[in-house]
Amino acid sequence: MQQRLPSQLNPPIAFGHRGAKAHAPENTLEAFELALKLGANGLESDAWTTSDGIVVLDHDGVVKSFGRKKPISEVSRAKLPSYIPTISEVFERCGTAFDFSIDVKDDHAADGLVRESRNAGFDLQKLWLCHHRIAKTLEIRESHSDIRVVDSSRLQRIKEGPEMRLALLAERGVDVLNMHITDWNGGLVTMAHRFSRLAFGWDVQFPHALNDAFRMGLDAVYSDHVDRLVDSYSQEIGHLPRR
Repeated sequence: MQQRLPSQLNPPIAFGHRGAKAHAPENTLEAFELALKLGANGLESDAWTTSDGIVVLDHDGVVKSFGRKKPISEVSRAKLPSYIPTISEVFERCGTAFDFSIDVKDDHAADGLVRESRNAGFDLQKLWLCHHRIAKTLEIRESHSDIRVVDSSRLQRIKEGPEMRLALLAERGVDVLNMHITDWNGGLVTMAHRFSRLAFGWDVQFPHALNDAFRMGLDAVYSDHVDRLVDSYSQEIGHLPRR
């Protein structure tokens, strides 16, 4: 059996992707609550801003209205389907004892996410704002010094190579490089840690992949299958604590 490499984040985070996507309708209050009940110590979602400035959580950012699709940015909160929650409603339903990873799909959502999290009494050091464009990632870092910032990418998209990217993240204070699980190996995780950056892996669905993810020392893992995620965490690391 492969010896487990040390994580830099202790304990690592087990993120329920879109709540507990494999167990309940994704990005709903029910899914978020269930993920925590199943043992996840982190939640993941995607953020958008409505036409009246309310931050809501949804993956695609579009809703059907009178038979056609409209972006959430053109719809008021009152006219959205009831299953789409605001970030404030998540805190009201689930409390604040978890890490929260949020993909900033709407560039206007970052300020509202930080504001609403602060108003809810959420520990901003447990708020991880992710973006897939490095320029926007750096902009979020410059605008918000009290949260965690995540560069979400794929290895093939990092044209300068992972070492140069990690050096940039370290220089600019971006906390995390987040890549698909198939992009990571033990050597790359060790490289990230050498730059004092955290390494997160997403789309980790099956027991063997989950076990490998924890053994290579990833600091956080995202999975739809929270039951499998918690089982692998317990097997490879030990009892999964609530943060």
